[in-house]
Amino acid sequence: MIVFWLVLTILFIIFATAKLKWHPFLVLILSAFLVALFYQVPLNTVAKTISDGFGGILGYIGLVIVFGTIIGLILEKTGAAIVMAETVIKVLGPRFPTLTMSIVGAVVSVPVFCDSGYIILNSLKESLAERLKVSSVAMSIALATGLYATHTFVPPTPGPIAAAGNLGLESNLGLVIMVGVVVTTVAVLAGWLWSNRFLNATPDNIDAIEAPAATVPNNMKTRDDYSKLPSATMAFLPIIVPIVLICLSSVANLPSTPFGTSTITDILIFIGNPLTALLIGLFLSFLLINTEQKTQQISDSISQGLVVAAPILLITGAGGAFGAMLKVTPIGDYLGTTLSALGLGIFMPFIVSAALKTAQGSTTVALVTTSAMVAPLLGQIGLDSELGRVFCVMAIGAGAMTISHANDSFFWIVSQFSRMSVAQAYKAHSMATGIQGVTSIIFIWLLTLVFI
Repeated sequence: MIVFWLVLTILFIIFATAKLKWHPFLVLILSAFLVALFYQVPLNTVAKTISDGFGGILGYIGLVIVFGTIIGLILEKTGAAIVMAETVIKVLGPRFPTLTMSIVGAVVSVPVFCDSGYIILNSLKESLAERLKVSSVAMSIALATGLYATHTFVPPTPGPIAAAGNLGLESNLGLVIMVGVVVTTVAVLAGWLWSNRFLNATPDNIDAIEAPAATVPNNMKTRDDYSKLPSATMAFLPIIVPIVLICLSSVANLPSTPFGTSTITDILIFIGNPLTALLIGLFLSFLLINTEQKTQQISDSISQGLVVAAPILLITGAGGAFGAMLKVTPIGDYLGTTLSALGLGIFMPFIVSAALKTAQGSTTVALVTTSAMVAPLLGQIGLDSELGRVFCVMAIGAGAMTISHANDSFFWIVSQFSRMSVAQAYKAHSMATGIQGVTSIIFIWLLTLVFI
């Protein structure tokens, strides 16, 4: 019955989010109460466990998500994301257009959500496809898969940050970033190779000229809407500086103390703390705002960023509450013993995440929910080391990209802006995300064989 109640809870999450369209925040909170009911958790501890779980994860990861979201919003609104893309294109040149488009997507999606990234880069993608005489379908899939890879693997994107927080890696995001970049490279290459299958394809929904306009969110800008764009250096600074600082801090924190035990090391650890590093990135992003009412514009950007971050914070906190409730039940020990006997190891979080993603559509929900569920099992499946937890985040990310189809907003963004029919989008985009996820988990499994 122990497994039955867990399966029933998972089915409730899938049914409530996918079929009833309830908000994931409410679903995860209700799931925490269901777990308490099913496993007969003492009633006088239920509310406290949920509250502590909710506040616990937001206490150390909430502000990081907020700062990262505001930085991404400012990069998007000031045209810095477009400058980043054009810089990558200029450096790589036109020799491998689809690979260039994949790398552009991977770079831009570090600070910017993949949905927004696709919209603001769409006109750039179309003009490049026309100038280089390359199929726009191939270029669309290359861009989409590049965006999707970093969206699921590399902080400061909120999903990977939340998953890392649930698995106790809030103080070692640098390691998550470094491993995430390696895994992202494999995922990008897989998506790029698949996109090349469509080099001779043409969009089969070319009559839907007005479709993209109907899909664009309010206030979303395109390349032509910017009268003045920032320099490449200023565009990259708000995201490169925090990532470098976080990685340096992780290196400084290694047991071997490569930087020694001097005051400089203490400073590196302080400014490389994800909270401090992203706060520095936030102030660097303010330099991109060059209007007469700069103070007001900064205030508006923060307000908009808080609005965007709010649902992510709620889902993350609810995931923490759900995970906290699972930890006080016997499910961890039981499943750990069972899964150890099955030898699933790193494939277990991948399978759970892929099932949740495919069923309900949201990558972030899949990342948060699966990481909350897997946290009590890390010891039993052999992933309770620091590196094991990082690989677990990667495995969950691989599952959270498998697959993007009709219940995922990104699927409709890609298909509508690329003028692909649903059938063509399934063949090109959905298959690409499935291949990315499977290729990534195989690569992650190989890494665990070497390093764990």
